[in-house]
Amino acid sequence: MKRTLSLLALGLVAASAPLAAQDMRQMHMDNKPATPAPMGAAPATRESKLTYAHDIAPILADNCQTCHRAGEGTPFSMDKYETVKLWSNNIKRMVTSRRMPPWFEDGTTKKFENNRTMAQADIDKIAEWVDAGAPQGDMKDMPKPRQFVEGWSIPKPDVVWQLPKRFPIQAHGLMEYQYVIIPTGFKKDTWVQYIEAAPTDRRVVHHIVGYVRVPGSSYFKGVPLNTFFTAKEAEKFKPKMPNMVPDMAPDTGTAGTAKTQTTSSKGGGADVPSDWLVGYAPGQTPDIYKDGEAKLIPAGSDLVMEVHYMPNGTATTDQARIGVVLAKGKVTKRAMTLSADNDKFKIPPGDPNYKVDSSYTMPEDMTLVGMHAHMHMRGKDAQYRIVFPDGKRDTLLNIPNYNWRWQLWYNLAQPINTPKGTRIECTEHFDNSAANKENPDPTKTVTWGQQTTDEMMVCMFNVVFDAKFTTKQILRPAKAVKAAEKAPGKSKT
Repeated sequence: MKRTLSLLALGLVAASAPLAAQDMRQMHMDNKPATPAPMGAAPATRESKLTYAHDIAPILADNCQTCHRAGEGTPFSMDKYETVKLWSNNIKRMVTSRRMPPWFEDGTTKKFENNRTMAQADIDKIAEWVDAGAPQGDMKDMPKPRQFVEGWSIPKPDVVWQLPKRFPIQAHGLMEYQYVIIPTGFKKDTWVQYIEAAPTDRRVVHHIVGYVRVPGSSYFKGVPLNTFFTAKEAEKFKPKMPNMVPDMAPDTGTAGTAKTQTTSSKGGGADVPSDWLVGYAPGQTPDIYKDGEAKLIPAGSDLVMEVHYMPNGTATTDQARIGVVLAKGKVTKRAMTLSADNDKFKIPPGDPNYKVDSSYTMPEDMTLVGMHAHMHMRGKDAQYRIVFPDGKRDTLLNIPNYNWRWQLWYNLAQPINTPKGTRIECTEHFDNSAANKENPDPTKTVTWGQQTTDEMMVCMFNVVFDAKFTTKQILRPAKAVKAAEKAPGKSKT
């Protein structure tokens, strides 16, 4: 079955047996403390006037507490002095090495509104404070606590869809992706401005994806609603399996893939692939759009939830959910997640720098707002470029040291207008050599696959465009590309 069922899903993918046995803390954060326990505060080696209450707590609130708080699956919270002091040496080591907060673009291209890079002045303060013995200070100096909606990183959702019941996760072994089709209940076209997927037990959830299945879609056609099933179990209903990520108008990459849309000849939406609504994976933030911008959930649509569980040694349960905040004003710009991907590569054994390209030509005038490169364990680096219709070129994003354990989006501080015909180009390199410590088997020829021991070449991006454009206008097939663009290639540059 060719790349079906969700890009599965962007390979936010299943792990191999050795990886599945790892502690979930390691799976969720490659940038983990070197020891599984807090190191505590070291004896003071310098004097400092810096205190936790006055100087350090505000830094942690601004830079760390979005993840390091109760219920977010991180090893510890950063909202109490006692806990922060206990982990203070770990914190110092991680921020001074810039392994935390996680951020992997190199700062040479565009500015990103969600840039997590900590200011050097703040890093220096943390280091000085830790070296001074992590003094508490006067708690009257504490900043006002950050307010979070319990269980969410978005405002309180207007609508929440969740799995029909708590799903049991075994203690050990691998688990197939679980799917559930949930009616949205929307009787009219509905615009959603804030969107978040959230597990109830982040320790065992590797990823969640939510897709919008429009009325008449063949995606999982005939499968019962509100029932857990696997892709294999769905086969007895003989559903048509279109590509799940709407990568419907790309050019080809140098490895020779060409993805086109299969649309209904009757002009309906029956064969239009499902629309990516939202995803969850370690490090991934919710979808949040500006006033007047939103994603569309058509009337009568269903939500297809895909959840990948990874046992961590303790049997538990999870009831993952997706929440949305409805757009309150008039929506003039529709948001959509698109993708340029390439599944025709074959990475030779031992190759340290294998190059794979893909591209996507904008079918209408759009605005580019964010990017997300996806690879697996052999992923090495990634670059996005843009070519305007007049031939002008620019580099959008450089990720020189890709980290497959963190699924980060890079949201442009200044969105870029992309006229019809603008091409988004993407290059990703893979390291299949023994020098790659993550490589499970450098003797293997690696192709596209669902496991982290396989590979994926995916370049997702978010766009907004005139809300008057129909889905079929946006997801229509692209015109044939030049033969030179389609020619297979294995350049290592």
